[in-house]
Amino acid sequence: MYRPVNSQALYQSNDAHLAMLAAQGNEQLTQAALSEMVAAQQAMQQAGESQNLEVPKVNFFPSNHHDPRKARKRDIKQAYRLLKPAKRSRLSPLRWAGNKYRYNKDTGTCVVDGCDCAALIKHDNLYMRICDEDTGRSLWEMYWQNPVTGQPEAFIAQDGVTSGRKMRGTYCPEHLHLFHLLKKWETEEDKHREMNPNRLKEKVKRGVSIVTVPVSSVRKKDPQPAMLQKYEPFFAELERDAGKTKGISILNYKNPATGVNDVTMVVFDLRIFQQELTALNTPTPDFQTLLQQEQQNLDVEGQLGQV
Repeated sequence: MYRPVNSQALYQSNDAHLAMLAAQGNEQLTQAALSEMVAAQQAMQQAGESQNLEVPKVNFFPSNHHDPRKARKRDIKQAYRLLKPAKRSRLSPLRWAGNKYRYNKDTGTCVVDGCDCAALIKHDNLYMRICDEDTGRSLWEMYWQNPVTGQPEAFIAQDGVTSGRKMRGTYCPEHLHLFHLLKKWETEEDKHREMNPNRLKEKVKRGVSIVTVPVSSVRKKDPQPAMLQKYEPFFAELERDAGKTKGISILNYKNPATGVNDVTMVVFDLRIFQQELTALNTPTPDFQTLLQQEQQNLDVEGQLGQV
């Protein structure tokens, strides 16, 4: 059981409730991650009301198990359940004709709930607004851009969520954010599994060498003065924002003799902020072409359906 019957929906939670949820259960599900999840749910609901779009309600609620690892396992299991592509009814002739999945149409449709992602992007590109709480990178940068060319390229879902055959559809912003969190949780789970003593014994049997390094032999580079520790939250926020925009630059100047960072400068460039804001409100020609292709595919499918 993932969610108590009397608990409120996640998107209705305030900051105090999110802080309480973050303090219990899955340690990787931080308050910042929960805040991004709530913002995604609220933005999706607003877009649905203003543009009359069918939007999902992802009923994810974090586990409150007292054991952090068991809580993470429960969150992973729940995420897989919510991210599985929707299947057609067993009584549907289309399912037996090979069309097993209900919303496996095109790259502009969510495979879970059938949300029209292409129309949603035209109204408000929520993929750009939902970001990773650690790096500051948006879902658009991580999943909807070609890593080599940087051009728009739709994320393609898999029938096994994180594995299996590639489908024709994608994930809406809310489901894609949950998918991103799932990958982070599984990475932490893999790290924990690797540190299991029984796992180390198996590696030794296979011939893997293990070297113990004393903690005292590890030297800290660039030790931070005590008086600067109070500014750590400020610089952490700067680093996250610097990952979202080129208008913020953090410049470090190291001493060539000692290698210690002597000078740190923060630069805010208003010109770049204005350029990025203009570019954000103006779709690129490549992305407009992508949307036109999706619309043409929908028109062709509609004509075939009428025939």
